[in-house]
Amino acid sequence: MILSVNGSRYEVQAGTRTLVEVLRDDLNLVGTKEGCGVGMCGACTVLVDGKPLSGCLVLAEQVAGKEILTIEGLSQDESLHPVQQAFLEQGAFQCAYCTPGFVLTTIALLNEKPSPSDEEIREYLAGNLCRCGSYQNILQAVKSASATGVKHHT
Repeated sequence: MILSVNGSRYEVQAGTRTLVEVLRDDLNLVGTKEGCGVGMCGACTVLVDGKPLSGCLVLAEQVAGKEILTIEGLSQDESLHPVQQAFLEQGAFQCAYCTPGFVLTTIALLNEKPSPSDEEIREYLAGNLCRCGSYQNILQAVKSASATGVKHHT
């Protein structure tokens, strides 16, 4: 089976393994984390054809032929993506376990709605949990990234 991840194509033997397992174990893309394993925490969020998806809930074979983006695929020429930069500037993380999922979900949000309200941000990010409680800084990071006015497509 062929997976298209971060602009590259990989041949993998996925069997009945989840996307997060294949990303981490076969492709060594360890930015995608497995937290709860039941799609409730958002740590395993990746973008599939531009939409956030919990990698723990889908078999890798279900996303064959689709474009998968992980946190490792964001940086270009060693420069941070504008959303990553906003998270860094706003201190929108503590332990950072949840950060890749939040960043990718934020990119999807800003691609759909470039200037979201606070309530729209909270609603869109509701599937991502931060055990450290950095929610106010995360909200500020999303607003900051939105204010840059740059295209958030990768």
